[in-house]
Amino acid sequence: MGARTFVVAGGTSGLGLEVARKLTTDHRVFVLGNVADEVAATTSELECAGTTCDVSSYDQVSHALDEVNRRYGALDGLAHCASMWAGGALEEMSPEALRKVIEVNVLGTAYLLREALIRMRERGRGNIVYIGAMAVDKPRPGIPVYRAGKNFGKSLVESLAQAEGSDGIKVMQIHPGPMHTRLQERVGAEFLDEIYAEPEQVAREVVRLLLLEPDELYLSGQEVLRADGRW
Repeated sequence: MGARTFVVAGGTSGLGLEVARKLTTDHRVFVLGNVADEVAATTSELECAGTTCDVSSYDQVSHALDEVNRRYGALDGLAHCASMWAGGALEEMSPEALRKVIEVNVLGTAYLLREALIRMRERGRGNIVYIGAMAVDKPRPGIPVYRAGKNFGKSLVESLAQAEGSDGIKVMQIHPGPMHTRLQERVGAEFLDEIYAEPEQVAREVVRLLLLEPDELYLSGQEVLRADGRW
């Protein structure tokens, strides 16, 4: 299909940055990040486009994807790597912190996938990869709100994949374990497994899924990969 256009949400650090870096070799990349200086640094380093975008704002998400269409005419794929950490017991979290993490991890996911699907359906093709977490299957003390948000994303992707019901638009998810990323630094070393994958390793699989052709075999609703340290 030649060069394609991809949006990488959370593309200024960690896994998202590695995905963007691999895609820019042969494709057009538009990164989304919530810190203007980081977006500027990433677009300069990778020689790609991007914009500051708080995914918890529907208007900002919609405007960002409109900009992609204006620049390139179409959206071929979305890697949704944006996430907000929420640690601590539920009763210890302030109402403001609860609201923000739910807005980012729940509403932000719904906004991004909604807007991507609208644009992909106009052409009848496109690939979406949502980055979940092993936390949905392996509950650990101290992360109830983070896990709940990731469970929302998992459930949403499964339902959307079934609704599409074709190979033209593929809605997929990866559940990586803890990795050496900025989010992991906020989580703390106690959550880092003894054996783990590096972001660049997981990024290779994300890119592979993003580059699937419309006619390649795909089982709707399949959880494509779980990286739990036994990569």
